[in-house]
Amino acid sequence: MKNLIYCGIILLLLSACKEKLDPSSFTNTKWELTSLPGLTLPSTAKATLNFADSLKISGKSFCNSYGGQAAIADNKITVKNVFSTKMFCQETDAAERAYLHALNQVNSAKITDNKLHLLNGDKTLMVFTKTN
Repeated sequence: MKNLIYCGIILLLLSACKEKLDPSSFTNTKWELTSLPGLTLPSTAKATLNFADSLKISGKSFCNSYGGQAAIADNKITVKNVFSTKMFCQETDAAERAYLHALNQVNSAKITDNKLHLLNGDKTLMVFTKTN
């Protein structure tokens, strides 16, 4: 019985330590992509992610501009209604497609040391560095 009580206390402590997503930590922030695992980022262009009021997102996906809406609920973040311009830039096309695909897969995030990690479960999809 004592072991069950100790296990319960440990579980409560661990769940209390899990970082909660706070919408205010995203609002009015700007980020630059520094890592997209499995892909070498183009040296000729940058990808950015900006969060405005109401978690509206916008940015540059190497070649094109994009926008959409982020939402935080039940300690999860999702990105929806993503739209973008449709210019074709051959040298950044693969990176742009991978970036937009990863953005649509996001269901979690964490911010540590001015770095934004966008995740799908425990898998890191993208890492950004804060620019403002």
